[in-house]
Amino acid sequence: MGLSRSALPLRVIAAISECAGRAAAAAAALLVLLVFGLVLARYGFGLGSVAAQEAVLWLHAAIFLLGLGFAYRHDRHVRVDVFSARWSPRARARAELAGIVLLLLPMCVFAIWISSDYVAASWAAREGSRDPGGLPAWYLLKALIPLSAGLLALQGLARAADAARRAFAGESPGT
Repeated sequence: MGLSRSALPLRVIAAISECAGRAAAAAAALLVLLVFGLVLARYGFGLGSVAAQEAVLWLHAAIFLLGLGFAYRHDRHVRVDVFSARWSPRARARAELAGIVLLLLPMCVFAIWISSDYVAASWAAREGSRDPGGLPAWYLLKALIPLSAGLLALQGLARAADAARRAFAGESPGT
């Protein structure tokens, strides 16, 4: 068929990242509309809503948490190329691979690990807003924390596979 064994998992990871990115984009559009509506209600009619204000926080969090892997996939993250700008493409690929394996993936595992009890406790209590009139089900928002780390790790694995291919292209095993 011409596809390598790694092509399908990489395409699945790409599709997952794209889906999360589209969800983040939709959250951004909703956030703009909601903030516009809140400002209009507040200053035009003297009305306010705790639930709507909390929804702004939810959407803002969702944009960042769901957009992490998407931004990384499309190379829209912050990158400091002070040293690597002068390196060969192979050296840059090796540096990227090292950064993913030594920094990104351990950070993602740590984020999942450290947030798991926090999220589990929130789910167990079916945590809602502490403010009267606030949104229920805060545990859903908190579940985005380990989910975003998992999405970023998946995209990191895909980038690591690509970096490894570029870093070791043309080298025979054992060299």
